Amino acid sequence: MQDLTNTQYFKVQKDNEIGVHEILNEVFAALNEKGYNPVNQIVGYIMSGDPTYITSHNNARSLMVRVDRDEIVEELLMSYVQANGWRA
Repeated sequence: MQDLTNTQYFKVQKDNEIGVHEILNEVFAALNEKGYNPVNQIVGYIMSGDPTYITSHNNARSLMVRVDRDEIVEELLMSYVQANGWRA
């Protein structure tokens, strides 16, 4: 039998942190698999905040709502800047 006179500790495993870049990759792939235009759908979500623009296929919608829309815009803009060889 376990000794219950001392304080017992347990560790809760946190969900793996996933970055905005990875979320966008997964959402893009899920939208593409379902036959949607990923660019149009993601822009619709960013502009309106309506999560129904993102499919629930492969858990894409719940991933997308984990991050603020301004973080998504920032990630997209930084990728654009880097792809063009500019410095931010």
